[in-house]
Amino acid sequence: MPPWIFSRKGASGFSWASTADQVTQGLSAAGLTAIVTGASSGIGAETARVLAARGAHVVMAARNLAAAESVRQAVLADNPAATLDVMELDLSSMASVRKFAADFNAKGLPLNILVNNAGVMATPFTLSKDDIEMQFATNHVGHFLLTNLLLETMKKTCRESNVEGRIVNVSSEAHRFTYKEGIRFDKINDEAEYSTFGAYGQSKLANILHANELARRFKEEGVNITANSLHPGCIITNLLRYHGIIDVLTRTLGKLVLKNPNQGAATTCYVALYPGAKGESGKYFSDSNVYEASEKARDMELAKKLWDFSVELTT
Repeated sequence: MPPWIFSRKGASGFSWASTADQVTQGLSAAGLTAIVTGASSGIGAETARVLAARGAHVVMAARNLAAAESVRQAVLADNPAATLDVMELDLSSMASVRKFAADFNAKGLPLNILVNNAGVMATPFTLSKDDIEMQFATNHVGHFLLTNLLLETMKKTCRESNVEGRIVNVSSEAHRFTYKEGIRFDKINDEAEYSTFGAYGQSKLANILHANELARRFKEEGVNITANSLHPGCIITNLLRYHGIIDVLTRTLGKLVLKNPNQGAATTCYVALYPGAKGESGKYFSDSNVYEASEKARDMELAKKLWDFSVELTT
């Protein structure tokens, strides 16, 4: 594939090939506090590293504490001035989400940026600790609950600092390949009709709908917080570990056409920090540019229905 296809820049001045370091070059996040979920590897680890490099106090939320601490130590080795904390968070468990939020809020820290990045992909059918299909539970429900539990802290921070808060939901172009119904409200736990990739697409569609409904509510309330979603690109990560041959092909031939984690984190860092994203809310981004999501993802009635459904699940 011709190199110019990857380097062609969009309206933002960035492209498929842009890295997280490039999109944040010269920017300062000093005085800001960010939470990044899934910060123990891949996009989450890179996002945490780059935000910390720009001066943010980064809270690395991760299920695997040892892996997250290893990332933290690697960042500090390169940048001793970085401020990073590791906190345990298992998004498939509402009890863990509630404990994380309570522990974070008890620290009395501000919260300017929330990056809902962690996820699982195309897993075999299984139920979470709360009896919800695992991909929907981890990728959407856990982040929905986490966001709600941290909202008052974010609102207080933006009021007192007069700095725009930003919520970033890492979705995927896979949202276009959800079940034909979009969100299977009545069949979330239906093992008989379960599709590994259909369920993944459903959870990624939910990420976009969640951000869009948050954006609508913030606008209605006059709150200075934006909520956006994004496709990070096709990236070499460990998400496909449940699909052996696909994982092998991704890590070998995929290196020719897939993004590395630093490129994959570019759009996340752009939406989280770049001045050009200020005031943008309810948008879907790809390659650090505004992009059009699917028709289902732009259905505000579906977003409202998902919000009400998610409230029921989490209460």
